[in-house]
Amino acid sequence: MGFLEDFQASVEALPAMLHRNYSLMRELDRSLQGVQTENEQRCQQEIEDIKHGLESGSIAFDPAKLKFSDEAIDEQKHCVRIADEKVALATQTYDLVDAHIQQLDQFMRKLEELRQEKEAATAAATAAAAGTTVAATVMASAGTSAVDNTPKGGRSGERGRGGRKKTAKVPTEQPAPAIDLELPVDPNEPTYCLCNQVSYGEMVACDNNDCKIEWFHFGCVGLKEQPKGKWYCPSCIGFQKKRKGK
Repeated sequence: MGFLEDFQASVEALPAMLHRNYSLMRELDRSLQGVQTENEQRCQQEIEDIKHGLESGSIAFDPAKLKFSDEAIDEQKHCVRIADEKVALATQTYDLVDAHIQQLDQFMRKLEELRQEKEAATAAATAAAAGTTVAATVMASAGTSAVDNTPKGGRSGERGRGGRKKTAKVPTEQPAPAIDLELPVDPNEPTYCLCNQVSYGEMVACDNNDCKIEWFHFGCVGLKEQPKGKWYCPSCIGFQKKRKGK
Protein backbone atom coordinates (compact mmCIF):
# COMPACT_ATOMS: atom_id res chain seq x y z
CA MET A 1 0.00 0.00 0.00
CA GLY A 2 1.44 3.38 -1.02
CA PHE A 3 2.00 6.41 1.17
CA LEU A 4 -1.25 7.99 -0.02
CA GLU A 5 -3.30 4.95 1.05
CA ASP A 6 -1.46 4.85 4.40
CA PHE A 7 -2.20 8.49 5.08
CA GLN A 8 -5.83 8.11 4.05
CA ALA A 9 -6.32 5.13 6.37
CA SER A 10 -4.68 7.02 9.25
CA VAL A 11 -6.84 10.10 8.71
CA GLU A 12 -10.02 8.04 8.52
CA ALA A 13 -9.28 6.61 11.99
CA LEU A 14 -8.47 10.03 13.51
CA PRO A 15 -12.08 11.26 14.15
CA ALA A 16 -12.95 8.15 16.14
CA MET A 17 -9.80 8.50 18.26
CA LEU A 18 -10.48 12.18 18.93
CA HIS A 19 -14.09 11.43 19.84
CA ARG A 20 -12.93 8.77 22.34
CA ASN A 21 -10.42 11.13 24.00
CA TYR A 22 -12.89 14.00 24.20
CA SER A 23 -15.51 11.67 25.74
CA LEU A 24 -13.01 10.52 28.39
CA MET A 25 -12.09 14.13 29.17
CA ARG A 26 -15.75 15.02 29.63
CA GLU A 27 -16.23 12.06 31.99
CA LEU A 28 -13.15 13.05 33.99
CA ASP A 29 -14.40 16.62 34.17
CA ARG A 30 -17.79 15.50 35.53
CA SER A 31 -16.10 13.19 38.04
CA LEU A 32 -13.76 15.98 39.15
CA GLN A 33 -16.62 18.40 39.67
CA GLY A 34 -18.49 15.83 41.78
CA VAL A 35 -15.50 15.07 44.01
CA GLN A 36 -14.72 18.78 44.38
CA THR A 37 -18.32 19.50 45.45
CA GLU A 38 -18.28 16.73 48.03
CA ASN A 39 -14.89 17.83 49.35
CA GLU A 40 -15.97 21.45 49.65
CA GLN A 41 -19.06 20.41 51.62
CA ARG A 42 -17.03 18.07 53.86
CA CYS A 43 -14.38 20.74 54.54
CA GLN A 44 -17.05 23.37 55.25
CA GLN A 45 -18.78 21.03 57.73
CA GLU A 46 -15.51 20.20 59.46
CA ILE A 47 -14.69 23.90 59.80
CA GLU A 48 -18.08 24.54 61.40
CA ASP A 49 -17.59 21.62 63.83
CA ILE A 50 -14.19 22.96 64.87
CA LYS A 51 -15.65 26.43 65.47
CA HIS A 52 -18.43 25.04 67.66
CA GLY A 53 -15.96 22.86 69.58
CA LEU A 54 -13.70 25.81 70.28
CA GLU A 55 -16.62 27.98 71.35
CA SER A 56 -18.06 25.30 73.66
CA GLY A 57 -14.63 24.39 75.03
CA SER A 58 -14.91 20.76 74.03
CA ILE A 59 -11.90 21.20 71.78
CA ALA A 60 -8.66 22.65 73.08
CA PHE A 61 -6.97 25.14 70.82
CA ASP A 62 -3.94 23.31 69.37
CA PRO A 63 -2.80 24.42 65.88
CA ALA A 64 -1.01 21.12 65.31
CA LYS A 65 -4.25 19.20 65.83
CA LEU A 66 -6.62 21.56 64.02
CA LYS A 67 -6.73 20.02 60.53
CA PHE A 68 -9.12 18.41 58.07
CA SER A 69 -10.03 14.78 58.37
CA ASP A 70 -8.26 12.04 56.44
CA GLU A 71 -11.34 11.61 54.26
CA ALA A 72 -11.24 15.26 53.20
CA ILE A 73 -7.53 15.06 52.46
CA ASP A 74 -8.02 11.86 50.40
CA GLU A 75 -10.75 13.56 48.40
CA GLN A 76 -8.44 16.47 47.61
CA LYS A 77 -5.69 14.09 46.50
CA HIS A 78 -8.21 12.27 44.32
CA CYS A 79 -9.15 15.59 42.65
CA VAL A 80 -5.48 16.20 41.86
CA ARG A 81 -5.15 12.73 40.30
CA ILE A 82 -8.24 13.32 38.14
CA ALA A 83 -6.90 16.68 37.02
CA ASP A 84 -3.52 15.14 36.15
CA GLU A 85 -5.22 12.38 34.17
CA LYS A 86 -7.27 14.94 32.30
CA VAL A 87 -4.14 16.97 31.44
CA ALA A 88 -2.37 13.80 30.23
CA LEU A 89 -5.34 12.92 28.03
CA ALA A 90 -5.41 16.44 26.56
CA THR A 91 -1.66 16.23 25.84
CA GLN A 92 -2.15 12.86 24.15
CA THR A 93 -4.92 14.32 21.97
CA TYR A 94 -2.70 17.27 20.99
CA ASP A 95 0.21 14.95 20.11
CA LEU A 96 -2.14 12.80 18.05
CA VAL A 97 -3.32 15.76 15.96
CA ASP A 98 0.23 17.09 15.64
CA ALA A 99 1.47 13.71 14.38
CA HIS A 100 -1.17 13.74 11.64
CA ILE A 101 -0.22 17.29 10.69
CA GLN A 102 3.43 16.25 10.31
CA GLN A 103 2.34 13.24 8.30
CA LEU A 104 0.30 15.56 6.08
CA ASP A 105 3.37 17.78 5.56
CA GLN A 106 5.39 14.73 4.51
CA PHE A 107 2.62 13.71 2.14
CA MET A 108 2.55 17.17 0.57
CA ARG A 109 6.33 17.16 0.08
CA LYS A 110 6.19 13.72 -1.51
CA LEU A 111 3.35 14.81 -3.75
CA GLU A 112 5.33 17.88 -4.84
CA GLU A 113 8.35 15.71 -5.64
CA LEU A 114 6.20 13.42 -7.78
CA ARG A 115 4.70 16.44 -9.56
CA GLN A 116 8.15 17.86 -10.34
CA GLU A 117 9.37 14.49 -11.60
CA LYS A 118 6.32 14.20 -13.84
CA GLU A 119 6.83 17.72 -15.23
CA ALA A 120 10.52 17.01 -15.87
CA ALA A 121 9.65 13.80 -17.72
CA THR A 122 7.01 15.61 -19.79
CA ALA A 123 9.45 18.40 -20.64
CA ALA A 124 12.10 15.89 -21.70
CA ALA A 125 9.61 14.04 -23.88
CA THR A 126 8.44 17.30 -25.46
CA ALA A 127 12.02 18.38 -26.16
CA ALA A 128 12.81 15.02 -27.73
CA ALA A 129 9.69 15.21 -29.91
CA ALA A 130 10.54 18.78 -30.94
CA GLY A 131 14.08 17.71 -31.86
CA THR A 132 12.73 14.89 -34.00
CA THR A 133 10.31 17.27 -35.74
CA VAL A 134 13.07 19.82 -36.46
CA ALA A 135 15.34 17.11 -37.86
CA ALA A 136 12.56 15.85 -40.13
CA THR A 137 11.80 19.41 -41.29
CA VAL A 138 15.47 20.06 -42.07
CA MET A 139 15.74 16.87 -44.09
CA ALA A 140 12.51 17.62 -45.97
CA SER A 141 13.63 21.19 -46.72
CA ALA A 142 16.99 19.96 -47.97
CA GLY A 143 15.25 17.55 -50.32
CA THR A 144 12.94 20.29 -51.61
CA SER A 145 15.89 22.59 -52.25
CA ALA A 146 17.70 19.92 -54.29
CA VAL A 147 14.61 19.32 -56.46
CA ASP A 148 13.82 23.02 -57.06
CA ASN A 149 17.35 24.14 -58.05
CA THR A 150 17.45 25.24 -61.73
CA PRO A 151 20.30 23.70 -63.75
CA LYS A 152 22.40 26.23 -65.69
CA GLY A 153 22.59 24.01 -68.72
CA GLY A 154 18.80 24.00 -69.09
CA ARG A 155 18.57 27.63 -70.27
CA SER A 156 17.43 26.91 -73.82
CA GLY A 157 14.75 24.50 -72.69
CA GLU A 158 13.30 26.98 -70.20
CA ARG A 159 12.67 29.73 -72.77
CA GLY A 160 9.28 29.80 -74.50
CA ARG A 161 8.43 31.20 -77.88
CA GLY A 162 8.97 34.87 -78.54
CA GLY A 163 11.60 35.15 -75.79
CA ARG A 164 9.10 34.70 -72.89
CA LYS A 165 10.72 33.57 -69.68
CA LYS A 166 9.77 30.79 -67.30
CA THR A 167 10.59 31.21 -63.64
CA ALA A 168 11.83 28.66 -61.12
CA LYS A 169 9.56 28.97 -58.07
CA VAL A 170 9.94 27.78 -54.49
CA PRO A 171 7.94 29.05 -51.49
CA THR A 172 8.87 32.71 -51.12
CA GLU A 173 8.67 32.56 -47.31
CA GLN A 174 11.65 30.14 -47.33
CA PRO A 175 14.40 32.02 -49.22
CA ALA A 176 17.61 30.07 -49.73
CA PRO A 177 16.74 27.07 -47.54
CA ALA A 178 20.28 25.70 -47.74
CA ILE A 179 21.68 28.92 -46.22
CA ASP A 180 18.96 29.55 -43.58
CA LEU A 181 19.18 26.01 -42.24
CA GLU A 182 22.99 26.10 -42.27
CA LEU A 183 23.18 22.89 -44.31
CA PRO A 184 26.41 22.08 -46.17
CA VAL A 185 26.30 23.51 -49.70
CA ASP A 186 27.13 21.15 -52.54
CA PRO A 187 30.29 22.57 -54.15
CA ASN A 188 29.12 21.22 -57.52
CA GLU A 189 25.75 23.00 -57.40
CA PRO A 190 25.62 25.79 -59.99
CA THR A 191 25.32 29.42 -58.91
CA TYR A 192 23.51 32.31 -60.61
CA CYS A 193 22.71 35.99 -60.40
CA LEU A 194 24.82 38.97 -59.36
CA CYS A 195 24.93 37.54 -55.82
CA ASN A 196 26.60 34.33 -57.08
CA GLN A 197 24.16 32.17 -55.08
CA VAL A 198 22.26 28.99 -55.92
CA SER A 199 18.78 29.05 -57.45
CA TYR A 200 15.88 29.91 -55.11
CA GLY A 201 12.64 31.85 -55.23
CA GLU A 202 11.47 33.45 -58.49
CA MET A 203 14.14 33.99 -61.14
CA VAL A 204 14.26 35.65 -64.55
CA ALA A 205 16.50 34.86 -67.51
CA CYS A 206 18.40 37.48 -69.49
CA ASP A 207 17.37 37.57 -73.18
CA ASN A 208 20.95 38.07 -74.27
CA ASN A 209 22.04 34.65 -75.54
CA ASP A 210 25.65 35.54 -74.77
CA CYS A 211 24.93 36.55 -71.14
CA LYS A 212 27.51 34.98 -68.86
CA ILE A 213 25.16 34.80 -65.85
CA GLU A 214 21.83 34.01 -67.58
CA TRP A 215 19.54 33.70 -64.51
CA PHE A 216 18.84 36.35 -61.86
CA HIS A 217 16.83 36.48 -58.62
CA PHE A 218 13.94 38.98 -58.69
CA GLY A 219 15.15 40.78 -55.57
CA CYS A 220 18.73 41.16 -56.83
CA VAL A 221 17.64 42.98 -60.02
CA GLY A 222 14.77 44.99 -58.47
CA LEU A 223 11.90 42.97 -59.94
CA LYS A 224 8.65 42.15 -58.14
CA GLU A 225 6.87 40.37 -61.00
CA GLN A 226 7.62 38.74 -64.32
CA PRO A 227 8.66 41.43 -66.88
CA LYS A 228 6.73 41.71 -70.11
CA GLY A 229 8.61 41.31 -73.39
CA LYS A 230 12.38 41.01 -73.55
CA TRP A 231 14.45 41.70 -70.49
CA TYR A 232 18.18 42.24 -70.16
CA CYS A 233 20.31 42.13 -67.04
CA PRO A 234 22.22 45.24 -65.90
CA SER A 235 25.39 43.93 -67.56
CA CYS A 236 23.80 43.18 -70.91
CA ILE A 237 21.48 46.19 -71.24
CA GLY A 238 24.44 48.47 -71.96
CA PHE A 239 25.65 46.11 -74.66
CA GLN A 240 22.22 46.10 -76.30
CA LYS A 241 22.15 49.92 -76.37
CA LYS A 242 25.54 50.01 -78.05
CA ARG A 243 24.33 47.57 -80.73
CA LYS A 244 21.24 49.67 -81.43
CA GLY A 245 23.35 52.83 -81.71
CA LYS A 246 25.51 51.42 -84.51
